Amino acid sequence: MSHRAADLPQLLSEARRWVEDALFASMEAAGEQPVTTAQASVFALLDAEGTTVSELARRRGVTRQTAHQAVHGLIGMGLLEQAAGPESARRRLIRTTAEGQRVHERARATSGVIESVLADRLGPAPVRALWAALTADRGEPPLVAAP
Repeated sequence: MSHRAADLPQLLSEARRWVEDALFASMEAAGEQPVTTAQASVFALLDAEGTTVSELARRRGVTRQTAHQAVHGLIGMGLLEQAAGPESARRRLIRTTAEGQRVHERARATSGVIESVLADRLGPAPVRALWAALTADRGEPPLVAAP
C-alpha cells in the first residue's frame, strides 16, 4: 500500500487488509471458493461441537441477521452445516463440514506461510514483537476524554 495511515487504528486496519488480501488471493489461486471477510471470520468463532447463529453474532459484534447471512452463504458452499442441538431439536448449531474443515486447515497453513513472508520482509524480531504486543493483556478499554 502506498498510503500511510495517520493513526494506530488505520495502521492496524491496513495491516489486517494486507494479510486478508494475501490469504484470499492465495486460497483462490489454489482453487478454493472465494469467501468474504465476514464469512472467513466465522470459522475462528465456531466451537468444536457447534455454535448457534445468535452466539456467532454476539462474538463478532454484529446483528443476528448479519451473522445469518455469512453462515448461510457458507452452508450454500458446503463448508458449514446446521444440526439440531443435543438438548433441543429447535436449537440449531452451526458446525463445519469435512470440506469446511479441510478448507479451514488449508487457510491456517496458508496464513503461516504469509507470516513467514512477512518475517522475511520485516525480519523475525519485528514479527515476534508484533505478536507480543498484540497478544499482551490490555485490560478493559479505557474511557478517556481528549484535551
